[in-house]
Amino acid sequence: MINTQAFLDNTFTIIDNVMNKEQENILKAADICAEAIAKGGVIQVFGTGHSLGFGNELGGRVGSLVPVHTITIGDFVSHGLYTYADFKDMDNIFERRPGIAGRFYELYEISDNDVFIIISNSGINGLVIDLADTARSKGQKVIVVTSLDHTLNSDSRHPSGKKLMDHGDVVIDNCGPMGDALLPTEDGGKIGAVSSITGIYIAQSLAIATVAKLQEKNVEVPVLRFEDSKENMEFNQYLLNKYAGRI
Repeated sequence: MINTQAFLDNTFTIIDNVMNKEQENILKAADICAEAIAKGGVIQVFGTGHSLGFGNELGGRVGSLVPVHTITIGDFVSHGLYTYADFKDMDNIFERRPGIAGRFYELYEISDNDVFIIISNSGINGLVIDLADTARSKGQKVIVVTSLDHTLNSDSRHPSGKKLMDHGDVVIDNCGPMGDALLPTEDGGKIGAVSSITGIYIAQSLAIATVAKLQEKNVEVPVLRFEDSKENMEFNQYLLNKYAGRI
């Protein structure tokens, strides 16, 4: 019989695993992010499906880093590079396609100082692999967030045979199981996906560690403030103007 306590117990165990096993990698990723921000760069975040939530968690809210830009695959349609029908073609799933990620560079203002965080639970689909490969070929650092259990037990869908983890300067394991869901159902399926929850923990831990690194460097901390004073309102506007057109 499935119960919510079993899900909570399993989730807490996985979060403990992330805390104990991935802290060093989170700190390495924070070094990369802090260095990019110190040089005027932006953190470019990309994930498909539910991984999109990582970017929403990392930026765009009070207490978050301002120089964060979330790349979304829907921008391919809104910018006229693909039709909506092609984008939604279930016989040729968009996030699995290789050879198109380089076109993101036509859509955004991406600088040499930017860093990429690319999130994929499986780490085997063409689009994320290509984007990581493209970014590194342009000399940019890539931070990967993935489930190593899933990716190491799956075949790549990319023609190269490589996986997202193969293109990461730092790879952070979300410590989730293959397939993401935790609890078996009576009909042979599973329910209770955990990657979004561990993604929140990783995103917030990375943001906090990045701010600590910036403070060590005596670099201005570009964090959105709660607008309870004129000073904070002016500071927020200053940051938004500073990164206008890039986030």
